[in-house]
Amino acid sequence: MKVRYKSQVLLILLLVLHVTLAELQGPLSPTKDAALQNSAQQATAATTTTAQPESAAESIEAPADSAEGNAGSNERKASKYVTENELPSDASIETSSSTVAPKTTLATEFGQRSKILQQAVFERLWNEKLVRDKLKEEIESIELRREATGAAELTPKEIEAQTLYEKAMDMISKPRSDKDLAYRFIIRAAEMNHLKARAELAWAHLLGHYAKLNFEFAAAEFDQLAKEGLPEANMGLAFLYSVGVGGKNISQPLTLIHLTLAALGEHTFAQMALGYRYLYGINVPTNCEKALVYYKKVAKKVASKITFSNGPIVHRVHLLEESENPGSQETEIVDYYQLLADKGDVQSQVGLGQLYYQGGKAIQQDHQKALEYFTKAANTGNAIGFAFLGKLYLEGSEFIKADNETAFKYFKKAAELGDPVGQSGLGLMYLKGLGVPKDSLKALNYFTQAADQGWVDGQLQLGNMYFTGNGVKTDYKLALKYFQLASQSGHVLAYYNLGIMHAYGMGILRSCPAAVEFFKNVAERGRWSTNMMHAYSDYKNYRADEAYMQYALLAELGYEVAQSNAAFLLDRGDVTIFHDRHEELIRAFYYWKRSAGQGYSSSQVKLGDYYYYGWGTNIDFEAAASLYRKASEQQYNAQAMFNLGYMHEQGLGMKRDWHLAKRLYDLAAETSADAKVPVAIALLKLQMMAKVEAIKQSPYKFIFYMDENIAANWDLYMITILTLLLGFIMYTRRPYQQQHPAEQQQQEQGNPEAEQVDQNQPLLQNQQAPQPQQQQQQDPQHLE
Repeated sequence: MKVRYKSQVLLILLLVLHVTLAELQGPLSPTKDAALQNSAQQATAATTTTAQPESAAESIEAPADSAEGNAGSNERKASKYVTENELPSDASIETSSSTVAPKTTLATEFGQRSKILQQAVFERLWNEKLVRDKLKEEIESIELRREATGAAELTPKEIEAQTLYEKAMDMISKPRSDKDLAYRFIIRAAEMNHLKARAELAWAHLLGHYAKLNFEFAAAEFDQLAKEGLPEANMGLAFLYSVGVGGKNISQPLTLIHLTLAALGEHTFAQMALGYRYLYGINVPTNCEKALVYYKKVAKKVASKITFSNGPIVHRVHLLEESENPGSQETEIVDYYQLLADKGDVQSQVGLGQLYYQGGKAIQQDHQKALEYFTKAANTGNAIGFAFLGKLYLEGSEFIKADNETAFKYFKKAAELGDPVGQSGLGLMYLKGLGVPKDSLKALNYFTQAADQGWVDGQLQLGNMYFTGNGVKTDYKLALKYFQLASQSGHVLAYYNLGIMHAYGMGILRSCPAAVEFFKNVAERGRWSTNMMHAYSDYKNYRADEAYMQYALLAELGYEVAQSNAAFLLDRGDVTIFHDRHEELIRAFYYWKRSAGQGYSSSQVKLGDYYYYGWGTNIDFEAAASLYRKASEQQYNAQAMFNLGYMHEQGLGMKRDWHLAKRLYDLAAETSADAKVPVAIALLKLQMMAKVEAIKQSPYKFIFYMDENIAANWDLYMITILTLLLGFIMYTRRPYQQQHPAEQQQQEQGNPEAEQVDQNQPLLQNQQAPQPQQQQQQDPQHLE
């Protein structure tokens, strides 16, 4: 038995080494293949008849998978194979003297099956090697073309095209510029075959930015530009394959390939998309470290562009919430404050100045108007007006020239009035030496005063000083404290610094998930997030297709708001791109799923509805109940509580429990005032069902088994009963009709006792006030 065991082990070892060599060297030559097959057959002949071909076949597949994941040296593997290849011959000599030859048919069959499996494995590994080699060649050719293009001198036509493109992109980046003129420049540059201008024009037709939607044109341009190695084109193709428009069928593998190529070209959108996919495991294995790498690159780009004003505010509007709670129009509120500001109200002037300084949902950022309103407020001695004038002059803008001396003057006045914005501004000027000598101690003093009043810039700058040791001793604990305080006010640089500290474990234990969340938050505040406002504007202007395409792009980058809004547009049927309601529901299902995965409770409820009704997926009551429970427990969503209570009431996807259903109904009413009416109806129904069940358990249960026709036509009987009940109520509530005076006198003569009772009560005739003589009571004795 020991010899037989050795022979089987050696056979397995031979086949393992055979597959390993095949991976390293590709398909074998006929001569070498025949030699190896002969050695395999010799080893097979040395085994006993008890050996099973199935177990040997299974042993062939194992090293194939392990060989694919092996990243060792080819030379080391080859030498190992040569060293071990001599072992089976000695072992076969040892075993041949003590074993019985197996049947020829069994050995022949096993040899044929082994040969087929080996050839299949060889072909698979060789094809994968060809694909890797092809991809490597493509990358090398792209790099060569890029180097050749960069080395060549530009012609006058190419210089003109580059100038037009740069001018157009500069105009697009500014909030108040002529975008139509900018895209005319892009069209001219594209006609001169400027590659990036062509890509920008293709994106414009793909998203509907100052151009009509034309998916076929965008797809053709991206196909051509991708051959030139342009990262923007690869990102465009990735988006087309993800959404499935422009003649491209949805293909997640092709999406990942083009995203990877674009990310290698440092394309920001591709890096964000890959970071999001690796973070949540979207068509790739979940990998926090890879997500950290991609998001960190994007966050670094965003942080380097942050100005003193912290950039324009991007309002993330959930269309689902807005449709349920429309609220008041912001434009009307702005008009009201503008009226007060024109009348000299200082607080309205300051509020409008801040609104124009950072921009809003109904107002575009306009530093010139902000300067006007802050100047009016400052003329009255308002400290906030002085402080924000200092901010405007410190950083400058398109219409305001930066002036450190003027900024220092206004900051000084604001700080003397105790304003934290002015104190923080002075601290920044002393810290960086802007118009004044550098003085870290003064900067620390001003930042401390501002931070003590809760101003976000003071907290951030104090954190920076303790983090870098600028003017103070490095203290990561204090830096972490001030960064956390600043992050509560939503400062982008505070998020970025916290991400750095969590990524490297500085002053805190290293946490990859926490670092990724901070970097993701920073990445989603880049200048491209203004597309969110463009999409919202298109939605308000009834351009649903353009809004959907922009939301779909941002959804691919991981914006939760964009995912829920894209699903909302598809759910309502506003999008006219696909012309198939079932397909729209499937797409909406996946957008709701991604949004729910990021913790948005309304999306969790909608996704539960899709599972409950089978929209875009199969009906799954358990999945629906799980989502309702998650939304109710984590976000206290009243709708989720109500739905979960109904499922407990009906026993859908869980055990029927009326007590728990009532508890959930009550919680929904406590959570939201809008749920009180439906909860009252649901509780009334629940009580009626409880009474019915109680009757079924009583001696009167025969009522429910009288006739099947009654049970089948219960609705008709119910309508009849309700009609009779309504008629009875109307009869008893009919208005009182007074009798004619003659009839009344005749009735009084026939019944003197009734006359006495009636005389004690005032009579209202024709709904007029009674006369004094009619109100007087008569003595019964006098009447007698």
